[in-house]
Amino acid sequence: MNAVAAPGSMRIGKSALYIAGSALLFLTQGLGMNLASANLAQVQGSLSATSVEAAWLAAAYMAPNVSLSAALVKIRAQYGLRRFAEIGIVGFVIASLMNVFVSDLHSAVVVRFISGIAAAPMSTLGFLYMLEAFPPARKLTVALALALTCTTLAAPITRLISPELIEIGQWHGLYTLEMALALIALPIIYLLPLTPVPHAKVIQRADILSYLLLAVGFGFGCVAVVLVMGRLYWWFEAPWLGMLLALSVVTLTAVVLIELNREQPLIDIRWLASREIVHFAAVLLIFRLVASEQSAIATNFYQLLGLQYDQLATLYWIILASSLGGGLLCAALMKPGHADAVHVPALGMLAAGAYMDSHATSLTRPEQMYVSQALVAAGTALFLPPAMARGFTAALAKGPSYILSFIVVFLFTQSIGGLMGSAAFGTFVTLREKFHANILAEQIVLSNPLVAQRIGQLSGAYAKAIVDRALLNGEGVALLGQTITREANILAYNDAFLLAAIIALFALAVLLIQIAVKQLARHDPDIVPAATS
Repeated sequence: MNAVAAPGSMRIGKSALYIAGSALLFLTQGLGMNLASANLAQVQGSLSATSVEAAWLAAAYMAPNVSLSAALVKIRAQYGLRRFAEIGIVGFVIASLMNVFVSDLHSAVVVRFISGIAAAPMSTLGFLYMLEAFPPARKLTVALALALTCTTLAAPITRLISPELIEIGQWHGLYTLEMALALIALPIIYLLPLTPVPHAKVIQRADILSYLLLAVGFGFGCVAVVLVMGRLYWWFEAPWLGMLLALSVVTLTAVVLIELNREQPLIDIRWLASREIVHFAAVLLIFRLVASEQSAIATNFYQLLGLQYDQLATLYWIILASSLGGGLLCAALMKPGHADAVHVPALGMLAAGAYMDSHATSLTRPEQMYVSQALVAAGTALFLPPAMARGFTAALAKGPSYILSFIVVFLFTQSIGGLMGSAAFGTFVTLREKFHANILAEQIVLSNPLVAQRIGQLSGAYAKAIVDRALLNGEGVALLGQTITREANILAYNDAFLLAAIIALFALAVLLIQIAVKQLARHDPDIVPAATS
């Protein structure tokens, strides 16, 4: 009882320290994950890499990070929070120091892989420190909402601080900050201990085999690498992508067969296949796809328009403030059983923001996207905490052993779901760009006076340097082709924004139908079997 009551009697000042420590841990882990992926175009020169080669940095980080978090649940239960926290932060500090010695792409990929391993405990520690600051009654409401809000802040902060760090020292400038934050977080673990929990021998030999197979299929170079690199090498052009997917299917099938025949499985496959958990996973996956509008579509759209960081600074400040505001509002509204009441406005915000963005043109600037991106950021912050609280409560109702199974579902929908969103929308934009480019090209006929006039205008800038009339017209045609490609890309991004809005509206419609059925069931018990069948 003392371990449970201790957080409730924590002084306000000490509670604030734990909240600040949690925020710092989340920020340290989030910056480590985002600094490279957000600045690939800027750092590829210092690493002597092409844009496709630089993308391996993100794949190398995500490969071990996705699956290792699941294994840490049992490691923490068997060896204790104290040892887990101390070893985790020391490992992250060492990995951060290794970034200083990166000199080329190969060393960067190796260090990013190690960083992905070392960062896995950091998000867990962030959650634990946030939960530690609140009494038991508020752990799955206020604490959970604040913790998940902290996970959304690193992305806009990365965009805000990256220009100065790159000017200081390219790659080394970026990760000197991560190293400094890791060193600041190091004493926090020792000065602010977590409430100890009883140790138990929960790791079995068969767990090791199951985890290794899960890591290969779920993380190490298979699903994660295919989702990151598939669009760049193109899905049907590189045979090794298919080989990785085949290996993933084999290893994950082996995990299912092993776990179904164990008395004490690492992951309860039957529970994961239940209707309630499948529904929960589908909800989170759809949300992550829609939330990718901001990270996977809007960010690439800014790059297409050639917008620089200084032009986007105000937009990212608005996104940061909206994420924080949405998280605080969610913390105030969160109550057990009120998830649907929060999800309705959240999905409405996501749909409205994505639809507003679908009317972009080549003249669109950040000022025209302030409101839409604020809606998307606030909707994202509102949606996730109630959904996770509902799933976590369902896992606790089944027993502590189901926590790991729930974490696997959550990791899959958020980490792999985020990669799926980026891959799906990136592929969709590529296909739609080809479609729009073909349609626009069909309308470009040199005998058309307007087309001839436009070519003359574009080539006029080179009239003093190019005397040959044929070469001058050829330059004008090439410039017109570039304009067509740009406009086709803009139309493709508009289609992607609209697709995200349609998905959000579809999810909202399904949610409203479910709410209506529940309301009818309360007034007429005879329709309960029909509603639950």
